[in-house]
Amino acid sequence: MFDWIKEFDGAVTVCDENFTIIYMNDTSIRDFNKYGGQSLIGQSLLDCHNEHSQKMIRQQMKTGESHTYMKNKKDGRKKVIHQSPWLEKGKIKGLIEISFYM
Repeated sequence: MFDWIKEFDGAVTVCDENFTIIYMNDTSIRDFNKYGGQSLIGQSLLDCHNEHSQKMIRQQMKTGESHTYMKNKKDGRKKVIHQSPWLEKGKIKGLIEISFYM
């Protein structure tokens, strides 16, 4: 990974084609601390989502579609979430999720 991503002021989470989380930057680890933080690396991304979200994630992995949405947090802040497949030589190798607070 690139060094700048580590301290990027947005959560960057990456999984491979088997939905295994292979990378979390510092913000992602902090944002997901109550779910295990860094210990999520090596775990299935699917285990972190409900059935509806799992279906969407599987669809993205198949089709290469991106998904962007906004979530209202309980503390009143808004979080923008963008999920997109990453490619190598045109082949889907996994998914990247970038999220940040507005």
